[in-house]
Amino acid sequence: MSDSTAKNYPRVAKLRTAEDFQAHLTSLGVEMPFDAELESGADSPLGASLEVAGRTIGNRFCILPMEGWDGELDGSPSDLTRRRWRNFGLSGAKLIWGGEAVAVQHEGRANPNQVWMNDDSAQGIADLRTLLVDTHAEQCGSTDDLLVGLQLTHSGRFARPNDKKRLEPQVLYRHPVLDKKFGMENTLHVMTDEEIETLIERFVEVGVIAADMGYDFVDLKHCHGYLGHEFLSAFDRPGPFGGSFENRTRFLRELVTRLRAKRPELIMSVRVSAVDWPPFKPGDDGAGVPQFEGDGKYHHAFGGDGTGLDVNLAEPIAFLKLLEELDVPLVCISVGSPYYNPHYQRPALFPPSDGYSPPEDPLVGVARQIAITAKLKAASPKSVVVGSGYTYLQQWLPNVGQAAVREGKTDFVGLGRMVLSYPDMPADVLAGKPLANKKICRTFSDCTTAPRNGLVSGCYPLDPHYKAMPEYKQLVEIKGEIKKG
Repeated sequence: MSDSTAKNYPRVAKLRTAEDFQAHLTSLGVEMPFDAELESGADSPLGASLEVAGRTIGNRFCILPMEGWDGELDGSPSDLTRRRWRNFGLSGAKLIWGGEAVAVQHEGRANPNQVWMNDDSAQGIADLRTLLVDTHAEQCGSTDDLLVGLQLTHSGRFARPNDKKRLEPQVLYRHPVLDKKFGMENTLHVMTDEEIETLIERFVEVGVIAADMGYDFVDLKHCHGYLGHEFLSAFDRPGPFGGSFENRTRFLRELVTRLRAKRPELIMSVRVSAVDWPPFKPGDDGAGVPQFEGDGKYHHAFGGDGTGLDVNLAEPIAFLKLLEELDVPLVCISVGSPYYNPHYQRPALFPPSDGYSPPEDPLVGVARQIAITAKLKAASPKSVVVGSGYTYLQQWLPNVGQAAVREGKTDFVGLGRMVLSYPDMPADVLAGKPLANKKICRTFSDCTTAPRNGLVSGCYPLDPHYKAMPEYKQLVEIKGEIKKG
């Protein structure tokens, strides 16, 4: 796969001054909130507290949930999982959005090493929260303004519970493009309504367990092509869980209603891919090109316009309005999927091993996510909104995040990949310290390439702990073979 296209885009690291960065945005023809000067302390936009469901969250940084490939086979956290959660605690961020994508059942695991809730793993999952809170207390002082949640997930189409290289998909409908793209025409299982009802009860059961462990909230995951997200695009599914908007949101409504009946004090949240596009594949030059349906359009994107080329926010806005009605105060806005259109979902200059070179400057993708989030926030002002897609901004992340919060385009700045290499970036920004340049994520995508090739997830280029692991040498060899190919 060629990365020649990527080399045509200037690296953010070389945009060394605010003027350089803004001039490049102008050359791209994109608008992005930006403050040339950063503020620090509790009176700054990023240092301000916010009340949510009777709780105070102490600043505007959020740690986004990530899917680990480093748990034990029985679903328990490993030493690497615990190290990651310790880093979340010392980050300085006061909103921890799940920290981990925790599968509610073995069949729904995205890989055999994903943490999943069961009798054997429950104590380890409870201990993750304790470790994070204790670390935060040591590093940051008070935990009264810290809100910690747990993301509950079922991987659906992208389930690999028994073998890292073998999909065992459970889906809601036959997809004219994704079935073929992932070679699952003859292996997927279309879930019955009865199976969905059983899964709803399992989600509720795990939500109760999380509440009893002391987690402040649970995230009912509806993003990135996983099962919750697939409900939103089940336009062609017959019966109570497909077709109309009411039916496609029945899964969510049942989860919220049944869980609230059992644990009314538990805060609920949803991370949603508010917009989607067609799957992409490498073109002749390695750059991504879309894969359409038989009529040259794309009809299976929630938040899409039917052509596959643009967005329609009518249903995403209705979704946020529904969350308001259900008294779900926290919503994290993402887009797309890391499996089939990652340049939209997590903009990066360098693609993962199973990806493609970005067909646009990744800053265009960042600006798109910020703009979509801002429109949804404006349409649903009562929702407490967390934005995603900021990591590619690199050294300019705090400047853009501060402006986005100050201008009301989002309530929180969400950090994902950046936390793997630079977990204490929020603490440094809030303290007014210069950024640690050597720790800033440069989106080399090794944190994706490694697990896609059976290795544990982590930041191999910048985190000394991972660089010293034997898997680092394996990753170098894998990338070398890919480059030769």
